[in-house]
Amino acid sequence: MNSPDQPLPTFDEVLLCTPQTTAEQVGLFLRRCLIPCSRGEKIYTMLYADELSYDVSCRAEELFQHLQHYNSSYRLVILCNCEREHSYIPSVFSQYKVHMIPQRPLAEMQRYLQHHYRVAQPSSSAASVFKDNMCVGIVSSKRAGVGK
Repeated sequence: MNSPDQPLPTFDEVLLCTPQTTAEQVGLFLRRCLIPCSRGEKIYTMLYADELSYDVSCRAEELFQHLQHYNSSYRLVILCNCEREHSYIPSVFSQYKVHMIPQRPLAEMQRYLQHHYRVAQPSSSAASVFKDNMCVGIVSSKRAGVGK
């Protein structure tokens, strides 16, 4: 948010982890992050890394330890659920842990995201169903099973 005109991360910069995420997927992601090349100043982010299986987590740590020797200027952020801080990945990287609380007001964050997710030329796209021609929307309900 410090650079409002910078684009949001692309698909190759973010890995959304689930219990079904494979070691191969994590390996490809870590290689993109840790093997030096002329890709610019990307910031790679693993989301919910605490949900990786034990086997995948161990293999990820081994690969990370091996690859980090090739690049000392990598930029990697690992986000985990604080309620699962004792799972493998948060424990292994605990020396780098930073508790983060959003520093910007919610309204400012919403404006920032609206700037990046608004469809430039309104057309007959799916974005027309969301408020203010946004290409992303959240549909939620307090009741389960209401077809959302």
